[in-house]
Amino acid sequence: MKKAIASRLLCRSGLRALLHRSVRWSGVLVLNYHRIGDALDSPFDRGLWSASAESFAEQVRFCKTQLEIIDPADLPRVLGARRGRYAMITFDDGYRDNYQTALPILRREGVSATFFVATGFIDAPSLPWWDEIAWMVRSSRHESLHLPAWFDAPVRFDEPEREAAVRRLLRKYKEMPEQATGAYLDAVADAAGTGRAGPRAGDALWMDWDMLREMQAAGMTIGGHTVHHPVLSHMSAQGQRDEIRGCARRLAEELGAPMRCFSYPVGNRGAFDQTTRDCLREAGVEHAFSYYGGHARYDRWDAYDIPRVAVETELDTDWFRCLVTLPQLFA
Repeated sequence: MKKAIASRLLCRSGLRALLHRSVRWSGVLVLNYHRIGDALDSPFDRGLWSASAESFAEQVRFCKTQLEIIDPADLPRVLGARRGRYAMITFDDGYRDNYQTALPILRREGVSATFFVATGFIDAPSLPWWDEIAWMVRSSRHESLHLPAWFDAPVRFDEPEREAAVRRLLRKYKEMPEQATGAYLDAVADAAGTGRAGPRAGDALWMDWDMLREMQAAGMTIGGHTVHHPVLSHMSAQGQRDEIRGCARRLAEELGAPMRCFSYPVGNRGAFDQTTRDCLREAGVEHAFSYYGGHARYDRWDAYDIPRVAVETELDTDWFRCLVTLPQLFA
């Protein structure tokens, strides 16, 4: 809320433009998106929608006027110079609206982006755990969920859209060991009275390999995001290795290029560890991207922890412009 108010004051007073010229920062601001479009009637995780098509186009155009937009392949040049302000546009997961909605906008604006895909969703489309949890909550006919093994009190549906309950259940999932997640999803399904989503529930959600090849031919970078989107640090070393190598293998088989860049599922500081880094290095990955805010500074550069800032629908025009102008304060 404070950032929203501050951004409004800066933009409407004219101070933002003045600060853009006078307050210098250097480094790479990596913007991360998931889905583009309208989440209003979706039964799935509405937190995954980053912007409407109109807002995304406006954001791309603004970035073009303020920063040089680069790809992962440009990072050696940028790091060699160690000066200048740059932006990267990235997407996670592999949702089909990336191809249907975001790609035409990027092409029209002459801008490239990087798409990190979980190859298991491309090979065998299914409903991912975050969307399935949201679907179970929104489809339930109950007023709350009783999950005593995980929560001391019922998870109540306190507002019509049940968004707070979705967020609470997702947070719990992200905290638990990988081997416990299946039982947790089954318990949520039983408590909600919905059962698990059917095997075809995610058929229309994901891109296919032909779409990804078209994106690659259009100048987009395709990177890795594991096979099944687990929280890697919650897995054994062999489990992490299988997820990373499996993703790299499928990208190479289908796209004809090695996996040089990667983004961590969930992406907070606890989502990856030294074992993850070692597995990425073994797989030939040169740059790995996290997801907990901030911008990448030359004096604190970590090739396996390049920070990204989330673009979400709550970022209005003023807030987004201040984010690009002053990432040290707004990212």
